[in-house]
Amino acid sequence: MSDIEAAKETMKKAAKAAKFEAPKFEAAAVQFPEMFREMAEKGVEQAKDGYARMRSAAEEATDMVEDTYLTATRGATEFNLRAVEALRSNVNSSFDYARELLAAKSFSEAMELSATHMRRQFETLSGQAKEFSALAQKMATETSAPIASGVGKNFKIN
Repeated sequence: MSDIEAAKETMKKAAKAAKFEAPKFEAAAVQFPEMFREMAEKGVEQAKDGYARMRSAAEEATDMVEDTYLTATRGATEFNLRAVEALRSNVNSSFDYARELLAAKSFSEAMELSATHMRRQFETLSGQAKEFSALAQKMATETSAPIASGVGKNFKIN
């Protein structure tokens, strides 16, 4: 490498270093009054307290949503299982009726079987409707309980 090339490289390095160097200023020794310092410290403490309260409220809200979701899932599962059981019972009853109807020896026996089957089905369906109504009410009450307690706790008036 020649002297000219070495000088060019040195100048390039110096130019790069000069472009990216931060200016160096000496900070003036400024003294803030004690009142400003106290206000700044109080502001920082209030911000920390506010953040802690918000974080706590967010965690409580998350827990409330999780509890609500789990309760609703359990209730829906129980409701669906009972619905499947009711469906199975009703289908079996219909098959039994069809078998009995095919075995009837006379028209009057078939009419009697039909009347008996209709009465039983009405009683069964009425009972199932009451059961599902009670189950749905229980599910709604249990699902809303975590929400009600969380809202009550957050908006409690002293």
